[in-house]
Amino acid sequence: MKLIVAYIQPERLGDVKEALYEAEVFKMSVTNALGCGQQKGYHETYRGTDVEVNLLKKVRMEIAVNDEFVQPTLDAIIKGARTGNIGDGKIFVLDLPECIRIRTGEKGNEAIG
Repeated sequence: MKLIVAYIQPERLGDVKEALYEAEVFKMSVTNALGCGQQKGYHETYRGTDVEVNLLKKVRMEIAVNDEFVQPTLDAIIKGARTGNIGDGKIFVLDLPECIRIRTGEKGNEAIG
């Protein structure tokens, strides 16, 4: 079992979800996040004062999958999120030692579904 955490551009969320649905990955958690990477933010003027904005809006997706769904999930996220520009995002793949479905008490691969 793996936990896939992806940071993507907010405007690419619809494309990523569509690609995940095509790959038969339907369960995910999505939250808004702020962050910076290689793009390092930008400068803007607010009421005559120069302001450096270095925390940019991102979307954080968390998807728990069984081992056979890891590569299709990664491929779908990349397909939906990639524009070829700096700031497309990052994907982290973490080992998931345990998963428990609260409703039924199922554990492991059966709990992920």
